[in-house]
Amino acid sequence: MARIQIPRGTQDIMPGTVELWQYVEEKIRDLCHRYNYQEIRTPIFEHTELFRRGVGETTDVVEKEMYSIESRGEDALTLRPENTAGVVRAYVEKKLYGAPNQPVKLYYLGPMFRHERPQAGRLRQFTQFGVEAIGASDPAIDAEVIAVAYRFYEEMGLSGLTVELNSVGTLEDRARHRVHLLEYLNERRTELCADCQSRIDRNPLRVLDCKVEKDQQLTKDAPSILDYLSEESAAHFEAVKQYLDALGISYHVNPRLVRGLDYYTLTAFEIKMQEIGAVETLCGGGRYNGLVAELGGDDVPGIGFALSIERLLIALQKKGIELPVTHSLDCYLITQTPQAKSVTVQLLDQLRQAGLSAEMDYLERKMKGQLKAADRLAAGYTVIIGESELEKGTVVLKEMASGEQQEVAQQDLAATLVAKIQGKESK
Repeated sequence: MARIQIPRGTQDIMPGTVELWQYVEEKIRDLCHRYNYQEIRTPIFEHTELFRRGVGETTDVVEKEMYSIESRGEDALTLRPENTAGVVRAYVEKKLYGAPNQPVKLYYLGPMFRHERPQAGRLRQFTQFGVEAIGASDPAIDAEVIAVAYRFYEEMGLSGLTVELNSVGTLEDRARHRVHLLEYLNERRTELCADCQSRIDRNPLRVLDCKVEKDQQLTKDAPSILDYLSEESAAHFEAVKQYLDALGISYHVNPRLVRGLDYYTLTAFEIKMQEIGAVETLCGGGRYNGLVAELGGDDVPGIGFALSIERLLIALQKKGIELPVTHSLDCYLITQTPQAKSVTVQLLDQLRQAGLSAEMDYLERKMKGQLKAADRLAAGYTVIIGESELEKGTVVLKEMASGEQQEVAQQDLAATLVAKIQGKESK
């Protein structure tokens, strides 16, 4: 019978690697606590209409990449391809606009799903960390959101970071720009790819987001949205840049940056890092001032970003950065005689209740085999219980690094081992 294999575009995160993920997750939670963002957990699937309205009908995500299912007796459902729409839906549905602390600052961490051609840093199930700040139009919050992502990468050890920054304006700004952009694109319509030709009439700004190199060359001199910003939009953009300057965060203004989702307004940004090849873009985000109203709420502004944990880990690997993750065990209990098994089980439980990581042999191996198991687990100490120790109510406690050992009463083992480990940690 053929073995069933993992679905294409997914991955098993195995012991030895999952600890890296746990380390990153702890860093995320610590960072968000310092910036006063609270965690939100939304469903992994939502009504398909949420993404059609929220993300945009003309986006690649909605047109090509969503995993949608027809549910029995219900509207179509979709595995979430991104989480901003879901967070905003929850914001409206749970009336967070009435919360005493405003703006509402949220973060999420979890799996997303897109039907893409799998490649390094681009899976069909991937994990995103993102933040959303809803309820403030102050450009200082734009700078803060960018700073959260930027500082996260810095704290993970990455350098050579650049913020690509643009303003995609308001709906009114884009309407003025659209007239001139359409004129430019229509002159080149037949030379553009099929996707761009279909977008010209529906959402011409998205043509500038095309990844086809020939199309990028054809549109390199297209009218810039920055030339059509209102005074208010231009002032907002200037203020964002000034705040980033004050924070010491380097940025590059890129008028072609429009991002791939239709809900963006005003500030749009990506964080890139040099010399990491196909996964150069690490993070993206921006403002979505009309999204809350589009999903049934009041006209409340918002801004956020999302980043891939998989891409982060690839970037760390390419830069040769090793996370300080340990796989060691505090203690391994070795039983020399079958009669000591019951005592070993009791002591093992006591050590674990005392907050220590501890393990014992379950394969009835000889002492030599148990010692090898302790070495493989990088145990700091071993506890040996033989006939003599069983009679005296003691154990032999051995420090593996130095070879030093001492006899300890069974009832004192947990306290003695805790004191030794805490003493080492305090030095």
